[in-house]
Amino acid sequence: MKKTIALLTSSLLLTACSVFQQPGDKENAQGDQKTASSSSSSKQASRKKAAKARVQPQEDALPAVALSEDILYKVLTSEIAFQRGQWQSAYVTMLAAAQQTRDPRLAKRAAEMAVTARQPGEALVAVRLWTELAPHSDEALQNYLGLIMLSDSVDEIEPLLTQRLADAAPQARGPMLLQVQRLLARAKDKQASYAILQNISKPYGDLMETHLALAQGAFSMGDGATAQREAAAALKIKPDSELAVLTAAQVASNNKDATKLVTDFLRKYPDAREVRVAYARSLVEQKEFKQARSQFETLLKEDGEDATTLFALGVLSAETNQLKDAEYYLQRYLQVLSAQPEEDRDPSQALLLLSRIAEERRDLDSALRYLEQAEPGTEGYISLQVRRAQLLSRKNDIEGARKALEDAQSESTNDGEQLQLMLAESTLLRDANRNQEAADVLKSGLERFPNNTDLLYDYSMVLDKLGKYDEMEASLRRVMKLAPGNQHAYNALGYSLADRNVRLPEALELIQKASDLAPEDPFIADSLGWVLFRMGRLEQAETQMRRAYALRPDVEIGVHLGEVLWTNGKQDEARKVWREVSLKEPNNEVLKSTLARLNVKL
Repeated sequence: MKKTIALLTSSLLLTACSVFQQPGDKENAQGDQKTASSSSSSKQASRKKAAKARVQPQEDALPAVALSEDILYKVLTSEIAFQRGQWQSAYVTMLAAAQQTRDPRLAKRAAEMAVTARQPGEALVAVRLWTELAPHSDEALQNYLGLIMLSDSVDEIEPLLTQRLADAAPQARGPMLLQVQRLLARAKDKQASYAILQNISKPYGDLMETHLALAQGAFSMGDGATAQREAAAALKIKPDSELAVLTAAQVASNNKDATKLVTDFLRKYPDAREVRVAYARSLVEQKEFKQARSQFETLLKEDGEDATTLFALGVLSAETNQLKDAEYYLQRYLQVLSAQPEEDRDPSQALLLLSRIAEERRDLDSALRYLEQAEPGTEGYISLQVRRAQLLSRKNDIEGARKALEDAQSESTNDGEQLQLMLAESTLLRDANRNQEAADVLKSGLERFPNNTDLLYDYSMVLDKLGKYDEMEASLRRVMKLAPGNQHAYNALGYSLADRNVRLPEALELIQKASDLAPEDPFIADSLGWVLFRMGRLEQAETQMRRAYALRPDVEIGVHLGEVLWTNGKQDEARKVWREVSLKEPNNEVLKSTLARLNVKL
């Protein structure tokens, strides 16, 4: 509960602290005043407008200085020097021009040059001048605070903050205090920064935000008792404040107290949306899905077009296996997104979940149609194309799957996505028993990324299928060298040796190493049982195989367990295990070849 409360409190603080206006905020606020077409969208628009409301700052007058030839020359030579990488001369010239003209824009430019050159000391000098020349500039103050936080002493900032608060409009002081607290929290000297916060906020003890800022500051230093006391004071001043109750819940001594604060608040103020969202998310974290769903359904009644609520209900319904409801909510979520193209939301997760729901009911065509809706350039586009390729390969359309991955290649923007696509293509080719083509894809990838352990490992698996055991071993040995903690490499080489019944003591050593690294891995336990079986240590082999099958009743682990049981004279139990796995995969090649080799009919 407290973790979720912390996230929500941070989000609300960002909204509340937006007195420091950035360029474009005024235009955005005006743009949000468009009339909504329905009551629910009106609520949504009202929330947006409230969240983006700004207190207009006082503007600083620019100096009445003519642009003389001397000043123009200094500015131009400074910029040219900076472009040539001569930051120091550029900075000195620009700072001198700022001092001469008393123009805050030139001081700001000098600060930018120092920051770009990673010279915090020089940047602080320029920002001090910028703040002096533009005493009402929120941007200058933020930069000043940010740089002071990197220094060894924050004392010099106190008089400026005191004056800014005194000069601020009454309605701006509360949000300003919250913003200052967030900035002071970044200081090296936490105790000194908290003392400054206490000093500058003393005249404003009647403000709720004063106590919230002090609560957050105390909490960040581990002073829970003070944080709780200050949060309680904030709630006393404004009992209906969502931000106050979320802060109180965040700093509460335990989850039980935090939950009680929130639930009591919701009983008194049932329309407190942000608090209900925090409570619902905390219930999800605690895996109380039924109660969480009830909270989100309440939120949806208030605003039937809220995208976040629809998505949450879709995910919760899928989590509880209510797939029809999940599909309904996620489809509505996509409809809301399409009707609000200005919303910066990525539908990828919803499309992926809808695709999996369709796949669950064995409707691969619908599953593919969902994935085809993904638009290039969206965050999850590459992953969705990989999933689409996997579904196409399940329909035996290998060429279509490769085409999907090829199209995705043109949209990939980084090495990680390129690697993901190469690995996906090699996997679908390997699953289709087109091992040489898979090897060619991986070999090409290794020419670009010779030290990538995922490519090396998959390449070794394909080489094993091709019977190129020396190359396979060389590839796995390279993985071991590059990533000594990679248990899969040790296991793969050990299992290959055991399966071929060669170098068994070495195989045992390799698999034991893998088991030491991942003792609960069922496939490594299977390999350990298999090498013991090959070495004739049948009782130990059976123990390991039973353990592996208990950890994960995988088909091939079951086939191995059955063979060990069969060899140990437990034919009836072996047949029982083989029947179990045959119901899962009746055409499994390992199962069929084992039964044929042992001349067993189920």
